[in-house]
Amino acid sequence: MNEGVEWALHSCLNLAWIGEERAVTAARLAAYHELPASYLNKQLQALVKAGILSSVPGPKGGFRLARSLERITLMDVVTAIEGPDEAFRCTEIRGQGPGATTGRPTAECAIAGAMGRAELAWRRELAAQTLADVRDRAERQAPGAPDRIRRWFAAL
Repeated sequence: MNEGVEWALHSCLNLAWIGEERAVTAARLAAYHELPASYLNKQLQALVKAGILSSVPGPKGGFRLARSLERITLMDVVTAIEGPDEAFRCTEIRGQGPGATTGRPTAECAIAGAMGRAELAWRRELAAQTLADVRDRAERQAPGAPDRIRRWFAAL
């Protein structure tokens, strides 16, 4: 998974703490974590395309959440950034090299089966957790973070 997923998740939480009344530019969101703005902007555009964020044009424009954190799962964000493809792709190398059997193997590849089951469990877990769940844990771990983030983004 690329770093864009982490950046997107943090951006969504920051936008939630900032509040829905204010749009924030990609440059400002990037500055908070000292990230490259152009790369973060690509991640934010992917979130807009997925309906997680909305983009507000104009001088006071930027990004804001398009729906509540309770309605955004971790899987939603991962899929928006990484795409829907499976992480493991079996290319059936069993049919190559000196150990290859003639014809296509008939039984499922044990490795592909194990990886598929692991990925399904991973996807189910990500789909079961919302950004509201993550926000709640973050606020328990760092109770002052939301106010600190609001103040930083308000100071322009």
